[in-house]
Amino acid sequence: MNYKQILAELQNRHICPVYFLMGEEPYFIDKLTDYIAENILNETDKTFNQLILYGKDTDVKTVINAARRFPMMAQYQVVIVKEAQHLKDIEQLQHYINQPLASTVLVIGYKYKKIDKRTRFFKLLDEKAVVFESKKVQDYTIPSWITAYLQQKDLQIEPKAAAMLADYLGNDIGKIVNELDKLQLVLPKKSVQITALMVEQNIGLSKDYNTFELNNALIIRDIHKANRIVNYFSKNPRNNPMVLTLSSLSYFFSKVLLFHRLKEKPQDQVVKSLGIKPYFYREYKLAAQNYPMNKVMSIISMLREYDLKSKGSGSMASEGDLLKELIYRIMH
Repeated sequence: MNYKQILAELQNRHICPVYFLMGEEPYFIDKLTDYIAENILNETDKTFNQLILYGKDTDVKTVINAARRFPMMAQYQVVIVKEAQHLKDIEQLQHYINQPLASTVLVIGYKYKKIDKRTRFFKLLDEKAVVFESKKVQDYTIPSWITAYLQQKDLQIEPKAAAMLADYLGNDIGKIVNELDKLQLVLPKKSVQITALMVEQNIGLSKDYNTFELNNALIIRDIHKANRIVNYFSKNPRNNPMVLTLSSLSYFFSKVLLFHRLKEKPQDQVVKSLGIKPYFYREYKLAAQNYPMNKVMSIISMLREYDLKSKGSGSMASEGDLLKELIYRIMH
C-alpha cells in the first residue's frame, strides 16, 4: 500500500494490528506514525493505552510483552516503536507478528533503510502486516511534488519559485515542508500564491541568481547573464554548492537529449515522456534548437568530467573556477 492508501484507510477507521513503516524518506513514516498516535485513541484512553518505545532503548521482548497486553477500558491499545532500525534482533518480532492481537495497533518505524525482501521475516510481514516502503522522492519530480502539496492546501506556487526551492533544498521532504509552512505564514491576506520574490525574501535565495535562471540563460545562449550567475555562485559557494548546480544541469540536458529523440512526436506525448509541465515545452524546444544532439551529448560528457574534477580528480581548481570553465565550454 502507498502512503495515501494507508492514510485513507486509517481515516476511515479501517485499522490493522501491525504497521511496518520502512524506507529512506523519514517524512512519510513520521506522518503516518503521528496520525496513528493522534487519532486512534481519544485523549482519555491514551493515558493507559498508548506506549511509545525507542529502538535504542528497548528490546524485542519488551515490545512483544507490551503488544500482548489487552487495552484498559478501550477498544484498542497503541504501541509505537520509533527508530526501530536500532532494535536488535528485530526479526524475533515474528513470534508476535505471526499471531498479533486484534486489539493492539503495533507501529514499527524502521527509518533510512528497509528489510531485505528475500528474507523469511519480510515475507511474514508482507502476509500479516501493512508494509509501507517510504522511498525518496526523485530530484526531478520535486517541483511537481511541491505544487501538488500546496494544491492540497488550496495554494499555488510560481514554477520558478518551486524550482528555486527544489534546487536549494534537494529532495529532503521534511525540509521542504518546513520551508513551505514558513512561506504560508507570510502570505499576504487573500493571497493564494507563493512567488519567487517571497522565496527570495524569506528563504534567503536569490530570484535572479539560481540554477533555474542559469538554465534559462543557457537555453537562450545569453552569455552575459550566465556569467553573472556563475560569478555570483563563485562568491556564494555555501548557498550554491557545485554538486547541486551540476545535478540541475545534468537533469536539464538529459531532458534536452530526450527531446531530440522525441521531437517528431506530438507535443502532448513529448511533455508526458519528459515528465514536465506543458508550459516548459517551448523552453526545451528552444534548447534543442540551440544545442544540436551531438553538442548535448558532449555537454553531458563534460558534466561528468567536471563532477570528477570538483571531487579532486585531476584538478586542483576551485569550484568557482571549474564552474566558470564549464559554462564557457558549454556555450562555445
